[in-house]
Amino acid sequence: MGTVERITLFNIPNEEHRAQLVEEYKQLVKTAVKDGKPYITNVSFGPAIPDPRSQGYNFGVKTTFATMEDLKFYDIECPAHQTLKAFVGGKKEGDILTVIFENAA
Repeated sequence: MGTVERITLFNIPNEEHRAQLVEEYKQLVKTAVKDGKPYITNVSFGPAIPDPRSQGYNFGVKTTFATMEDLKFYDIECPAHQTLKAFVGGKKEGDILTVIFENAA
C-alpha cells in the first residue's frame, strides 16, 4: 500500500487571510502529533499561481499520511487540524474541495 495523499483547495478571497493561512499551516506542521509523535509524512501548501483552470480556488494543500488511519485521525481528532479548521471557517468563500487517494507511484 502506498502513502495516502489528501489534496485540499480553498477560495480565500482576502490576500492577507491567505498569508495568515500560510502561517497557520506552518504551525500545524510543528504541532500535529498522534500518540506524542509527528504523524504527517509531508505537507505542501501555499497560495495558488493565478490560472483560469483554478476555478476560483486560490490556496492549495497536499498532505501525505502513512496510513488511512492517520488521515482519519487528522480529519476527526487532531487538535492542530481542528484549530486550523476554525481559522479557515470564517475566511473561506464557497465549498472546500478535498480529494483523497492512495499514491500508486
